[in-house]
This record gives sequence, C-alpha cells and structure tokens, in this order.
Amino acid sequence: MRDKIERKRIRHYRIRKRIKGTKDRPRLVVYRSLKHIYVQAVDDEEGKVITGASSLSPEMKDFDSPKDKKEQAKLVGYIIASRLQKKGIKKVVFDRAGYKYHGRVKALAQGAREKGLEF
Repeated sequence: MRDKIERKRIRHYRIRKRIKGTKDRPRLVVYRSLKHIYVQAVDDEEGKVITGASSLSPEMKDFDSPKDKKEQAKLVGYIIASRLQKKGIKKVVFDRAGYKYHGRVKALAQGAREKGLEF
C-alpha cells in the first residue's frame, strides 16, 4: 500500500506530464506547507519564474491579518493575480503540484479567479 507522500508524488507526475507554461500563459505552481502557502508563475520555455506570492508577502499586511489559513490562501490568490495583471498576463495554467483541489488550494484558485485570472 502506498503512503500519502507517494500518492501525492504520483498525482504530481501525472499533472506535470500534461501542463506546460509559456510566456503568454504561465504555469501557476502552488506549494503548501503546514503554516503558509506559496505560489509562483513559471515560464517553462525559458525556465524562469515570472513572479510569486506567499502568505509571507508584504502585501498581506495591507489586509486585516486573517487567522484562517483558507482566507490567507484566498488573499495570496488576489496578490498573485494583481501582480500578473500588472505584467499584462490574464491567462494561466493551474498546477496544483499533486495537492488535491480542495481547502487552501481551492481557496487560492478562487481568489485568483475573482481578481480576473483565467484558468
């Protein structure tokens, strides 16, 4: 029987097989730790990170600091969406990196969509 980490790794490989980021439509990669959530926009053709955001970003101080991690994830979605829109990017490919699409990952995606990003 496979453990939790092995199942996540298999999901991640299955997702990455099909997803590629370009300069016009970067790959939005999510990393979730126990306390924080991080997201980066990656151009796979050049192998460069376009921009990133996390629950540790300075912009988080502009909002009333939410205690709930789902609310923090949603705000991180707002931040990454606004940073990408400043660079003229409106469409992205969402890479959940093997995490199931619920909870904080889903909240981040919804926050980015509410700010105008298209997946």
